[in-house]
Amino acid sequence: MIGTLSGLRVVDFTTTIAGPYCTRLLADLGADVVKIEAPQGDVLRSSPPLRNHASLAFGQLNAGKRSVKLDLKRSDDVEVARRLAGQADVLVENFRPGVMARLGLDFNALSDASPRLIYCAISGYGQTGPSAELPAYAPVIHAASGYDRAYQAYQPGRTTPDQCGIFTADILAGTYALSGILAALHRRHTTGLGQLVDVSMFESMLALLLNDVQRAQLGTSSPPIAFQPFATADDAVMIALVSPKNFIGVASAASRPDWLSLLQLERLELKDFMNALEAWTRTQTSDACLALLRRYGVPCSAYRSVAEALNDPQIAHRGALCEVQDSEGAFRVVAAPFHLSRDQPTVGQRVPGLGEHTHAVRASAEAGRWAVKVGA
Repeated sequence: MIGTLSGLRVVDFTTTIAGPYCTRLLADLGADVVKIEAPQGDVLRSSPPLRNHASLAFGQLNAGKRSVKLDLKRSDDVEVARRLAGQADVLVENFRPGVMARLGLDFNALSDASPRLIYCAISGYGQTGPSAELPAYAPVIHAASGYDRAYQAYQPGRTTPDQCGIFTADILAGTYALSGILAALHRRHTTGLGQLVDVSMFESMLALLLNDVQRAQLGTSSPPIAFQPFATADDAVMIALVSPKNFIGVASAASRPDWLSLLQLERLELKDFMNALEAWTRTQTSDACLALLRRYGVPCSAYRSVAEALNDPQIAHRGALCEVQDSEGAFRVVAAPFHLSRDQPTVGQRVPGLGEHTHAVRASAEAGRWAVKVGA
């Protein structure tokens, strides 16, 4: 596979989710990503879901990379890391701020010798400031950013936030990291110089809270308008009413032309309308309800499990799942969620074993030349 970023050399000091997601996307775009792992390996290698002893989550985030095992407590291994960084186009790390500086692998230490290096640091709160050195994982950032309380405000009667099992901050920060790196690459084409890309998970989560951030600045205590599930005869559906056109479509689907008069707005009591709408959806099965609503262009969906979503024909049409191989055999991972008409991102076919490429990469680093991998 020859991709948009083919020939780009990336040294990847990241672990767990945010950093590995960013570098997986770089690998999908054709970059040669060398993943630096401690002797015990990335902690995600042993994290469920597991198939025998292989983590499928690790596989999804690290397919298409090369794995090099280095002990950064040893000076000779730090020197190998420094040589690799000196030969790289991009370095990505997600240690707590200060860790790479203590190793002599921070941006300031490396950029003097490698002024073209683009150095991306992903952290909980950013590289500087009063919170910079606080330890942080996605659930902590969800709480600290106000996201959990904002989400709770949309749940009537809830007095405590929900439990967290989906790592939104990690995937979001990894995506912003990719954006920053691509912007820095474009700038380097005109100046010849790299720069530091400083990505904060905390600020990434604030970007999600569009209306909530604005309400907070106004000091309003009015309850937010929430999109709610509507019960049906056999389950529930989501109906997103965001425009007068949507209301007209719902009224047509339900054969309730009298609802149209409610659009003369002083007469529209939203709660009463929602109750009337749900009284109608309860008379329909979910399938019948969705068929009627879609006939009139109303945005709607059933509530599906992830397994059901993966079987959507749209997934197959878009090639949204790709097959990769690890030590235990084949499985499918989620592809990059964007398509390019000329250089389509492609997930590498293999998940690297721990330290699988150590000898070859060390040899090239010590020889002063990065032997770029070509092909998935």
